[in-house]
Amino acid sequence: MKNFKIVIALILIVLMSFLSSFAEEKAPVTAGEKISVAVAANFISAFKDMAADFEAKTKIKAEGTFSSSGHLYSQIINGAPYDLLLSADEERPAKLNKDGLADTPFIYAKGQAILWSFSKDFCKAKTWQDALKNEQVKKISIANTKTAPYGAAAKAALEKAGMWDVLQNKLVTAQTVAQSFQYASTSAVDAGFCAMSAIACDEGKKGCFYVINEAPEIIQSACILKRTTNRAAVEKFVEYLNSSAAKEIKIKYGYR
Repeated sequence: MKNFKIVIALILIVLMSFLSSFAEEKAPVTAGEKISVAVAANFISAFKDMAADFEAKTKIKAEGTFSSSGHLYSQIINGAPYDLLLSADEERPAKLNKDGLADTPFIYAKGQAILWSFSKDFCKAKTWQDALKNEQVKKISIANTKTAPYGAAAKAALEKAGMWDVLQNKLVTAQTVAQSFQYASTSAVDAGFCAMSAIACDEGKKGCFYVINEAPEIIQSACILKRTTNRAAVEKFVEYLNSSAAKEIKIKYGYR
Protein backbone atom coordinates (compact mmCIF):
# COMPACT_ATOMS: atom_id res chain seq x y z
CA MET A 1 0.00 0.00 0.00
CA LYS A 2 2.84 2.35 0.86
CA ASN A 3 4.49 1.74 -2.54
CA PHE A 4 1.13 2.25 -4.25
CA LYS A 5 0.72 5.69 -2.60
CA ILE A 6 4.22 6.68 -3.69
CA VAL A 7 3.46 5.67 -7.29
CA ILE A 8 0.20 7.66 -7.25
CA ALA A 9 2.01 10.70 -5.84
CA LEU A 10 4.67 10.53 -8.53
CA ILE A 11 2.03 10.25 -11.25
CA LEU A 12 0.23 13.31 -9.88
CA ILE A 13 3.46 15.31 -9.78
CA VAL A 14 4.28 14.43 -13.41
CA LEU A 15 0.71 15.20 -14.50
CA MET A 16 0.69 18.59 -12.75
CA SER A 17 4.06 19.45 -14.29
CA PHE A 18 2.79 18.54 -17.75
CA LEU A 19 -0.40 20.57 -17.34
CA SER A 20 1.57 23.57 -16.09
CA SER A 21 3.95 23.38 -19.04
CA PHE A 22 1.06 23.00 -21.48
CA ALA A 23 -0.70 26.01 -19.96
CA GLU A 24 2.41 28.15 -20.37
CA GLU A 25 2.86 27.13 -24.00
CA LYS A 26 -0.79 27.65 -24.86
CA ALA A 27 -1.36 30.72 -22.74
CA PRO A 28 -4.22 32.69 -24.28
CA VAL A 29 -3.54 36.11 -25.73
CA THR A 30 -5.26 38.82 -23.71
CA ALA A 31 -6.83 41.83 -25.41
CA GLY A 32 -4.88 44.98 -24.65
CA GLU A 33 -1.47 43.29 -24.67
CA LYS A 34 1.53 45.02 -26.23
CA ILE A 35 4.57 43.76 -28.07
CA SER A 36 7.73 45.72 -28.77
CA VAL A 37 9.09 45.43 -32.30
CA ALA A 38 12.48 46.65 -33.53
CA VAL A 39 11.82 47.72 -37.13
CA ALA A 40 14.30 48.54 -39.90
CA ALA A 41 13.78 52.14 -41.04
CA ASN A 42 12.82 51.22 -44.61
CA PHE A 43 9.77 49.36 -43.27
CA ILE A 44 8.29 52.21 -41.18
CA SER A 45 5.21 52.96 -43.28
CA ALA A 46 4.39 49.33 -44.02
CA PHE A 47 4.80 48.40 -40.36
CA LYS A 48 2.53 51.21 -39.19
CA ASP A 49 -0.21 50.06 -41.56
CA MET A 50 0.23 46.47 -40.44
CA ALA A 51 0.28 47.36 -36.75
CA ALA A 52 -2.97 49.30 -37.09
CA ASP A 53 -4.67 46.45 -38.96
CA PHE A 54 -3.31 43.86 -36.55
CA GLU A 55 -4.52 45.80 -33.51
CA ALA A 56 -7.97 46.26 -35.04
CA LYS A 57 -8.23 42.50 -35.54
CA THR A 58 -6.63 41.21 -32.34
CA LYS A 59 -6.67 44.10 -29.81
CA ILE A 60 -2.91 43.55 -29.45
CA LYS A 61 -0.77 46.67 -29.87
CA ALA A 62 2.47 46.28 -31.83
CA GLU A 63 4.73 49.19 -30.87
CA GLY A 64 7.62 49.86 -33.24
CA THR A 65 11.05 51.35 -32.65
CA PHE A 66 12.59 52.44 -35.95
CA SER A 67 16.27 52.66 -36.83
CA SER A 68 18.93 51.08 -39.01
CA SER A 69 19.27 47.32 -38.75
CA GLY A 70 22.80 47.70 -37.41
CA HIS A 71 21.71 50.07 -34.67
CA LEU A 72 18.80 47.84 -33.65
CA TYR A 73 21.11 44.83 -33.57
CA SER A 74 23.51 46.72 -31.31
CA GLN A 75 20.64 47.61 -28.97
CA ILE A 76 19.51 43.99 -28.81
CA ILE A 77 22.90 42.52 -27.94
CA ASN A 78 23.15 45.17 -25.24
CA GLY A 79 19.88 44.07 -23.64
CA ALA A 80 17.13 46.15 -25.28
CA PRO A 81 13.78 44.53 -24.33
CA TYR A 82 12.35 43.94 -27.80
CA ASP A 83 10.11 40.98 -28.55
CA LEU A 84 10.73 40.84 -32.30
CA LEU A 85 13.27 42.16 -34.80
CA LEU A 86 12.26 43.06 -38.36
CA SER A 87 15.66 43.58 -39.96
CA ALA A 88 16.48 44.73 -43.48
CA ASP A 89 18.99 41.92 -43.95
CA GLU A 90 19.49 38.22 -43.24
CA GLU A 91 22.86 38.55 -41.54
CA ARG A 92 21.86 40.08 -38.21
CA PRO A 93 18.86 37.84 -37.38
CA ALA A 94 21.02 34.82 -38.30
CA LYS A 95 23.75 35.98 -35.93
CA LEU A 96 21.26 36.54 -33.10
CA ASN A 97 19.99 33.01 -33.64
CA LYS A 98 23.51 31.58 -33.73
CA ASP A 99 24.35 33.37 -30.48
CA GLY A 100 21.28 31.96 -28.76
CA LEU A 101 19.44 35.28 -28.53
CA ALA A 102 16.68 34.57 -31.05
CA ASP A 103 14.53 31.85 -32.58
CA THR A 104 15.09 30.63 -36.15
CA PRO A 105 14.87 33.63 -38.53
CA PHE A 106 12.34 33.86 -41.34
CA ILE A 107 12.02 36.09 -44.41
CA TYR A 108 9.15 38.57 -44.22
CA ALA A 109 9.85 40.86 -47.20
CA LYS A 110 12.13 41.52 -50.16
CA GLY A 111 12.98 45.11 -51.02
CA GLN A 112 14.49 47.17 -53.82
CA ALA A 113 16.87 50.15 -53.76
CA ILE A 114 16.02 53.21 -55.86
CA LEU A 115 17.55 56.61 -56.62
CA TRP A 116 14.95 59.32 -55.92
CA SER A 117 14.88 63.06 -56.51
CA PHE A 118 12.37 65.80 -55.75
CA SER A 119 13.26 67.39 -59.10
CA LYS A 120 11.63 65.60 -62.01
CA ASP A 121 14.25 67.09 -64.31
CA PHE A 122 16.75 64.80 -62.58
CA CYS A 123 15.16 61.77 -64.25
CA LYS A 124 15.48 63.07 -67.82
CA ALA A 125 18.74 61.17 -68.18
CA LYS A 126 18.50 57.71 -69.74
CA THR A 127 20.02 55.89 -66.76
CA TRP A 128 20.62 56.58 -63.08
CA GLN A 129 24.35 56.51 -63.76
CA ASP A 130 23.98 59.28 -66.35
CA ALA A 131 21.79 61.27 -63.96
CA LEU A 132 24.53 61.21 -61.33
CA LYS A 133 27.12 62.36 -63.85
CA ASN A 134 25.24 65.63 -64.35
CA GLU A 135 27.48 68.43 -63.11
CA GLN A 136 24.48 70.18 -61.54
CA VAL A 137 24.14 67.30 -59.07
CA LYS A 138 26.17 68.42 -56.06
CA LYS A 139 24.88 66.27 -53.18
CA ILE A 140 23.58 62.69 -53.03
CA SER A 141 22.31 61.07 -49.86
CA ILE A 142 23.03 57.46 -48.99
CA ALA A 143 22.23 55.50 -45.84
CA ASN A 144 25.16 54.43 -43.66
CA THR A 145 26.78 51.62 -45.63
CA LYS A 146 27.89 49.77 -42.48
CA THR A 147 24.68 49.78 -40.45
CA ALA A 148 21.92 50.18 -43.09
CA PRO A 149 21.46 47.34 -45.63
CA TYR A 150 19.93 49.71 -48.20
CA GLY A 151 23.04 51.86 -47.92
CA ALA A 152 25.22 48.79 -48.45
CA ALA A 153 23.16 47.84 -51.51
CA ALA A 154 23.53 51.33 -52.98
CA LYS A 155 27.27 51.21 -52.40
CA ALA A 156 27.47 47.84 -54.17
CA ALA A 157 25.65 49.31 -57.18
CA LEU A 158 27.95 52.35 -57.29
CA GLU A 159 31.02 50.12 -57.09
CA LYS A 160 29.65 47.95 -59.88
CA ALA A 161 29.19 51.09 -62.00
CA GLY A 162 32.70 52.27 -61.16
CA MET A 163 31.31 55.41 -59.50
CA TRP A 164 31.87 54.87 -55.79
CA ASP A 165 35.27 56.57 -55.60
CA VAL A 166 34.33 59.28 -58.10
CA LEU A 167 31.31 60.43 -56.10
CA GLN A 168 32.87 60.43 -52.64
CA ASN A 169 32.90 64.22 -52.33
CA LYS A 170 29.19 64.38 -53.21
CA LEU A 171 27.87 61.66 -50.92
CA VAL A 172 26.02 62.71 -47.76
CA THR A 173 25.67 59.91 -45.20
CA ALA A 174 22.29 59.46 -43.53
CA GLN A 175 21.91 57.26 -40.48
CA THR A 176 18.99 55.34 -42.02
CA VAL A 177 17.43 54.88 -45.45
CA ALA A 178 14.40 56.79 -44.18
CA GLN A 179 16.65 59.74 -43.37
CA SER A 180 18.23 59.48 -46.81
CA PHE A 181 14.75 59.97 -48.30
CA GLN A 182 14.09 62.84 -45.90
CA TYR A 183 17.20 64.63 -47.15
CA ALA A 184 16.10 64.16 -50.76
CA SER A 185 12.43 65.04 -50.21
CA THR A 186 13.35 68.31 -48.48
CA SER A 187 15.89 69.14 -51.25
CA ALA A 188 18.74 69.12 -48.75
CA VAL A 189 20.41 66.99 -51.43
CA ASP A 190 19.80 66.72 -55.16
CA ALA A 191 18.99 63.01 -55.03
CA GLY A 192 19.06 60.16 -52.58
CA PHE A 193 19.41 56.40 -52.56
CA CYS A 194 16.19 55.19 -50.96
CA ALA A 195 13.91 52.18 -50.54
CA MET A 196 11.18 51.49 -53.09
CA SER A 197 8.67 51.93 -50.24
CA ALA A 198 9.39 55.68 -50.30
CA ILE A 199 7.45 56.22 -53.52
CA ALA A 200 4.21 55.02 -51.91
CA CYS A 201 3.97 58.03 -49.59
CA ASP A 202 2.61 61.43 -50.62
CA GLU A 203 6.07 63.02 -50.67
CA GLY A 204 7.49 60.16 -52.67
CA LYS A 205 4.87 60.62 -55.38
CA LYS A 206 5.98 64.21 -55.92
CA GLY A 207 9.40 63.29 -57.26
CA CYS A 208 10.90 60.87 -59.75
CA PHE A 209 13.08 57.81 -59.40
CA TYR A 210 15.23 55.17 -61.04
CA VAL A 211 15.13 51.53 -59.97
CA ILE A 212 18.69 50.45 -59.16
CA ASN A 213 18.73 47.05 -60.83
CA GLU A 214 22.47 46.82 -60.21
CA ALA A 215 21.86 46.79 -56.44
CA PRO A 216 21.50 43.34 -54.86
CA GLU A 217 17.99 42.28 -53.88
CA ILE A 218 17.42 43.20 -50.25
CA ILE A 219 16.15 40.14 -48.41
CA GLN A 220 14.62 41.17 -45.11
CA SER A 221 14.60 38.67 -42.29
CA ALA A 222 12.95 38.67 -38.86
CA CYS A 223 13.31 36.74 -35.63
CA ILE A 224 11.52 36.39 -32.30
CA LEU A 225 13.89 37.24 -29.47
CA LYS A 226 14.39 34.65 -26.74
CA ARG A 227 13.96 37.26 -24.03
CA THR A 228 10.34 37.98 -24.99
CA THR A 229 7.81 37.74 -22.18
CA ASN A 230 4.91 38.01 -24.64
CA ARG A 231 5.52 34.92 -26.76
CA ALA A 232 1.86 34.14 -27.48
CA ALA A 233 1.21 37.72 -28.64
CA VAL A 234 4.38 38.02 -30.71
CA GLU A 235 3.71 34.66 -32.39
CA LYS A 236 0.26 35.99 -33.25
CA PHE A 237 1.91 38.98 -34.97
CA VAL A 238 4.36 36.73 -36.82
CA GLU A 239 1.39 34.71 -38.06
CA TYR A 240 -0.19 37.96 -39.23
CA LEU A 241 2.99 38.91 -41.16
CA ASN A 242 2.33 35.92 -43.41
CA SER A 243 -1.36 36.70 -43.90
CA SER A 244 -3.00 37.90 -47.11
CA ALA A 245 -3.78 41.25 -45.43
CA ALA A 246 -0.10 41.80 -44.64
CA LYS A 247 0.88 40.74 -48.16
CA GLU A 248 -1.38 43.42 -49.63
CA ILE A 249 0.32 46.05 -47.49
CA LYS A 250 3.76 44.83 -48.55
CA ILE A 251 2.80 45.05 -52.22
CA LYS A 252 1.41 48.57 -51.65
CA TYR A 253 4.87 49.64 -50.46
CA GLY A 254 6.83 47.89 -53.20
CA TYR A 255 7.90 44.77 -51.33
CA ARG A 256 7.85 41.23 -52.61
